[in-house]
Amino acid sequence: MFRLLKVIRRRPNRHCVQGQCQVVRERDFRLVADSIEDLSEEGMRVGPADPVLTGEVLLVSFKIPRFDVWVDTEAVVCRVIHGRRPGEHRRSLGLEFTELEPWHRYLIRESLKAVPAAPVGARRGRRSPSPMREVARLMPSVAPA
Repeated sequence: MFRLLKVIRRRPNRHCVQGQCQVVRERDFRLVADSIEDLSEEGMRVGPADPVLTGEVLLVSFKIPRFDVWVDTEAVVCRVIHGRRPGEHRRSLGLEFTELEPWHRYLIRESLKAVPAAPVGARRGRRSPSPMREVARLMPSVAPA
């Protein structure tokens, strides 16, 4: 008997990469964003950004870190960050690459091995760590013997 195993596909880690790029709206060729904040082999976060709708198609041009190779590809806006949540300071866009060539994907993966991963941001529902005084107040006091 064969057993079907559930395959868990993990998303690639985002890495702290800062650089220049050009993100242009496909329908009117207006410049939307011009700097990279995070990069992974599946997508990137760019900012500062002009107002764009989720699901809109953009043309992205950027240079792969540590290599002198330029990438021109299409991307879809998967998240619009308005800068109103804690830890967000300005508007940015989360982009997902739609048609990235395998060679470019390989170069991005290899170049990101030497770059640290992006820190995990605050999400709704995630608890903030309690201050130590509040934790100590909740603990039962122990009298010395």
